[in-house]
Amino acid sequence: MKRKGFLAALSLIFAGVVFGGVLVSGFGWVRPNYADIQIGSPNPPVSKVSPDAMAFNDAFINVADKVTPSIVQIEVISKVRNPYHDFFDQFPFFHNSPNDDNSGYNEMRGGGSGVIISDDGYIITNNHVVKDAKKITVYLVNKKKYDATIVGTDPTTDIAVIKIDASGLDEAYLGNSDNIKVGQWVMAIGNPLALTSTVTAGIISAEGRNLNMMSSDGTNNSIENYIQTDAAINPGNSGGALVDLNGAVIGINAAIATNGMTQSYIGYGFAIPINLAKAVAKDLIAHGKITRGYIGVNISALDEQTATAMGLKNANGVLVQDIVAGGAGEKAGLKEGDVIIKIDSKEVDQPNELQTYIATKRAGDQIKVTFIRDGKEMEKYVTLKPREDEGTSLDKVLPKKSNTAGEKVSNDQVDFNSIGMTVENLSEDELKALNVKNGVVIKQVDRYSIAEDQGLGTGLVIIQADRKQITNVDELKKIVDSKKGGAVLLKVADKTGRTRIVGLSVPNK
Repeated sequence: MKRKGFLAALSLIFAGVVFGGVLVSGFGWVRPNYADIQIGSPNPPVSKVSPDAMAFNDAFINVADKVTPSIVQIEVISKVRNPYHDFFDQFPFFHNSPNDDNSGYNEMRGGGSGVIISDDGYIITNNHVVKDAKKITVYLVNKKKYDATIVGTDPTTDIAVIKIDASGLDEAYLGNSDNIKVGQWVMAIGNPLALTSTVTAGIISAEGRNLNMMSSDGTNNSIENYIQTDAAINPGNSGGALVDLNGAVIGINAAIATNGMTQSYIGYGFAIPINLAKAVAKDLIAHGKITRGYIGVNISALDEQTATAMGLKNANGVLVQDIVAGGAGEKAGLKEGDVIIKIDSKEVDQPNELQTYIATKRAGDQIKVTFIRDGKEMEKYVTLKPREDEGTSLDKVLPKKSNTAGEKVSNDQVDFNSIGMTVENLSEDELKALNVKNGVVIKQVDRYSIAEDQGLGTGLVIIQADRKQITNVDELKKIVDSKKGGAVLLKVADKTGRTRIVGLSVPNK
């Protein structure tokens, strides 16, 4: 009996221990209290964040909080031409779409962003956002919506101003884009991909980008001087703000670099400098159109070969290729071949830099132009004029050869193998057809040659070499041969009669 009692007591003790263990550990059978659950480490990896890092973080937070109310979402209903309308018009059964009114135009919904620039409802955006708009709706960050009207547009700079009937709005602070630096932090605020009030951050990657992508006004007068940033910009960001860490708007987002298929962000975006946008917006609000002033010169970048051919020590500045007859530049005494190095106090080294600065001026404004002529630095004061309507140039073509009398000046043709081009004499008939008094025509340009790299092509007429008139290929050959090991300065004319100056390196062989 004693042995049985002892075993029974021992069994009870063992059962008690097991049950206690179950209560303590749970073994998955008993859930702990919510308050007792510990997930993750109780200690942060960095116990004390640097005050500088916190201040940097807070700067982004503050800018997003303060600037976002000044950024609006724009919805546009527009009519666009259906490129297939003329073809399908012959099949009546295709006209079943509610958007097809048989006019050849279809309604489309699009949109972008905008920046409030006055508390009474003026908003700046891109021209391409509101182009062809039939109806414009603006949504504020507080979800209020308004119908908007177009105040004015400027396809040349891709800037537009619209207006809503409102008051007491949060207007943005517009900074000074002349003071930006490559490498500084910026934020892009807008409505990409219909995601409202989106903020992205990055740095300014480059300044003065000319993408040669905008010619929506049907001319070659587009002004492109973009700020490049790696802050993510996507479709819908257009017209939104690029801001610095003070919350100042330094650019209007306008374009993205894409892979051509998804049309989405792949690394870089581009913004119009706010100084240019401000000048355009003021003009549009005041007049409903642009009253921009012009110097009246055709310009190009100055490269090393042309600078060497002109006897210059470096390739700094912008080359005046041609003077517009009756323009402000001609009246002030500027000449073809002048190299502009400064406008007022601003140095210029690329055509788009000069164009952007002039675009902030109006007709009647006076500017000081500093330039180099024949190796000497000179200054002229130019009173800007408005652009006059340009006449349409005749599309002249080079006539085919014939055996009529007086066709050829000579039978000579010269191959400049080291330069990579072939030139030929012109007949009197050809000279008249090309609207030039003298010159030789470029018949062939070799691929990847010096001539091709400098923009020379078949059909251009060389009318001057080393500032001397050229009447035949022998004269040109003599001058080119004398420049071996250096560079020769050519003046060429295209089929429209427009001339330009170009320098060519002449290999010493």
